[in-house]
Amino acid sequence: MDLIRGGKKRAAHEQVQPGQPAPGFDTMLQQEQRAVAPPKISGPRYYTYKAEPLRRVQTDRLVDPVVTGSVGSYGLPPMLRVPLANARQFLPEVDVSAPAGVAKAMESFYGGRSDFLWIAGSGINSRAKAAIAVLKDAAKVGLDPADYAVAVPADAFDRGDMITREKDLVRFEIAMSAAVLTYVQDTVRGRIDPNRISGYHDFKRKTVDLAGFLEKLATTSDVAALIESQNPKSSQFLALKRELERLRAETDATPRVEIAPGTLLKPGDSNPELANIVAGIRLKASEALKTEHAVVLASYQGAPEYTPELVSLVEAFQKEKGLKPDGIVGQASIRALTGGETTATKIDKLEVAMEQARWLPDGLGDRYVFINQPAFMAYYTEGGTEQFSMRVVVGSKANQTYFFQDEIQTVEVNPYWGVPQSIIVNEMLPKLRSDPSYLDRMGYQVEVGGRAVPSSAVNWYGSTASVSVRQPPSSDNALGELKILFPNSHAIYMHDTPSKSFFKRDQRALSHGCVRLSEPRRMAAAVLGVSMEEVASEIASGRNKALPVSQKIPVYVSYFTAWPNKEGKVEYFNDVYGRDMYMNRAFEATRKARHAEG
Repeated sequence: MDLIRGGKKRAAHEQVQPGQPAPGFDTMLQQEQRAVAPPKISGPRYYTYKAEPLRRVQTDRLVDPVVTGSVGSYGLPPMLRVPLANARQFLPEVDVSAPAGVAKAMESFYGGRSDFLWIAGSGINSRAKAAIAVLKDAAKVGLDPADYAVAVPADAFDRGDMITREKDLVRFEIAMSAAVLTYVQDTVRGRIDPNRISGYHDFKRKTVDLAGFLEKLATTSDVAALIESQNPKSSQFLALKRELERLRAETDATPRVEIAPGTLLKPGDSNPELANIVAGIRLKASEALKTEHAVVLASYQGAPEYTPELVSLVEAFQKEKGLKPDGIVGQASIRALTGGETTATKIDKLEVAMEQARWLPDGLGDRYVFINQPAFMAYYTEGGTEQFSMRVVVGSKANQTYFFQDEIQTVEVNPYWGVPQSIIVNEMLPKLRSDPSYLDRMGYQVEVGGRAVPSSAVNWYGSTASVSVRQPPSSDNALGELKILFPNSHAIYMHDTPSKSFFKRDQRALSHGCVRLSEPRRMAAAVLGVSMEEVASEIASGRNKALPVSQKIPVYVSYFTAWPNKEGKVEYFNDVYGRDMYMNRAFEATRKARHAEG
């Protein structure tokens, strides 16, 4: 915010957190507290992920009291025994652990019946073999097959020791049900609880009817199809799945150039990495571009001086790749020159994306707004088809935008900006302590006890927890002409901004957390179901006005470093907040928790 830094005003984050009045002006207290730095208000934090622990399935409660302690038909000759007739008596000896929800569903299911799902006679049945095949293919849907591996009793066994055989089969029965239910739960809602990753994640975790699924397994004629039907079926998930399968079939032998991390090359600079940059253009540029600049490419001998001829070459390459053609080689240009991520890193991003997709509804809806923070883009879909997209600015790394879903309810034109406490304390206070009338001069409104007071009348050395500051509608209001509201506990919304130049940047993590739109009138018209002219007319009135959205529209404020575009082609993006690292840590913590007690 240039406004806060003392220059021309530009947009700042607009999380409205109205407070109550601050204490009155007190000269003595002001002098005593003058040297005390105000405590900073920090945002959410990332956690050390704690995986869901496993618990033992209480198999001792599943034994039919009629056969408890009995050897039943085991005293008969082998040919007269009924296979598995008395096998339930071995249940207390089975030691299988599972997530709590899985264990509870199994106890309910097996406590109410005397038959088995996965075993028959003296071995495993065909339904077990079909289920095992699905579980072994878990990697195809971004899951870890090791989480669902079950030891299968050998085909060969000592027929004279049926007791041992049936003990093995009963253990397999319980382990198999635990594996299948864990798979189903994981593929429906994800292995990872997003709310345990950080305070920036906010999702109501899906519930899965596991006991009901076991009942379906008991009656279905196609076990494999039933299990696979639990995987997400959205077009986005299927595109991620196809891409994952394609990449796993590839070898990572594509020629690449390496450019030193952190390289920043500007016209007139001298940098030894220039040779690698030119090598990248030779490798990644189109034949047409290389023909047009053939003389420059042929004459370049590896010198570090970034001459005007080479600047023109780089600008042409940037334009061809859809980047800002400014001749400045930074992160975005380097990604284009080096070919982006390796196959291994792409696979990692796909697995993370498939996990995160499970947190969202399976099918985003017929009409919705989708914001992908790493892409710095917002997309509007209606009638199941993407209608348009636009550049956005999201929160900086220090003021990250949350990952959640909500519903758009209102468009407010000529909005007020209620300054959040975090900005008052962290950014405005130093200025206000040296210049108490600063907000008055800048046109802000300050309230104490519900009544307007001059900024200079507030004790800026005391607590500001009850001070309310807002910026009235104006041409340089931090929210611009309008904001689009989807009420949430994080006070995140979409809005206009007077800082239009930010949209020209490739890296647009620049706000205090809200989402700034490059074409706010277009988005407002779409969600309101009116023309852009009607939106312009409301703005031209100059009045602050809330326009209700006739039908609430889902909005997904998401974070995907791999995501398909409207043609179904998966695109990859920079992990601007480093969240994929925390996802991988959560995956590892989950593996350890599951296999430590397996």
